[in-house]
Amino acid sequence: MLGGEYRHNMDAKNRIFVPAKLREELGETFVIAKDIRENCLKMYSLSGWEAYTKPLREQNRNLAERILRYLHASLTQVTPDSQGRVVLPPELVTHAEIEKPVVIVGCGEYAEIWSEATYARLKDEEDVEQLLHELEALGL
Repeated sequence: MLGGEYRHNMDAKNRIFVPAKLREELGETFVIAKDIRENCLKMYSLSGWEAYTKPLREQNRNLAERILRYLHASLTQVTPDSQGRVVLPPELVTHAEIEKPVVIVGCGEYAEIWSEATYARLKDEEDVEQLLHELEALGL
């Protein structure tokens, strides 16, 4: 299970360090893709990506093809170098508005990569009471 919050800097070659605990779960090669709801990136193991996209492939063909095209157009499969770094393509850096500091957050089956500024705004705007209310409504 992917968890934790990690802060690192992206270097001049768009490389970021992926913590060893996350690399262990993600595997030797994994996927980084745009998040379709937020200005962040998501990292999935190869099997996790297949599980995530499986329901899409079962939808109306027109919808499935449009969404899969969007997701796969900028997707990158990465294998960390000997120092645990991966290269983010410019399109992914632009989508997530990453400048230098990044925050990597483990979210169970996937991890997110955020620009530090965007993540700080997200945390500031987070309504914990509303989240608790929603969890209680689900019986959790």
